[in-house]
Amino acid sequence: MVARLTDGLRAESLAALPDWQWDPARDAITRHFAFKDFNQAFGFMARVALLAEKADHHPEWSNVWNKVDILLTTHDAGGLSTRDIQMAQAIDALL
Repeated sequence: MVARLTDGLRAESLAALPDWQWDPARDAITRHFAFKDFNQAFGFMARVALLAEKADHHPEWSNVWNKVDILLTTHDAGGLSTRDIQMAQAIDALL
């Protein structure tokens, strides 16, 4: 089982992910992405899906035309874990 981040580790990790917002109600991180059009948004989602499958860690997300919203939390840990931080870093690296 993956451990939930402590308050100190969460704060340290979020400082390194300035584009992600912490959702305290869900102990999750979220980020909004906007692209030129649907094709770019869907291509981004396909690349994230490949990362998620490889890591066996899948985001909650939504897509409306050129916008993609992603929420990361580790359900087994009951909140934010290192898996979410690593996934956020990998997603950021796609941009």
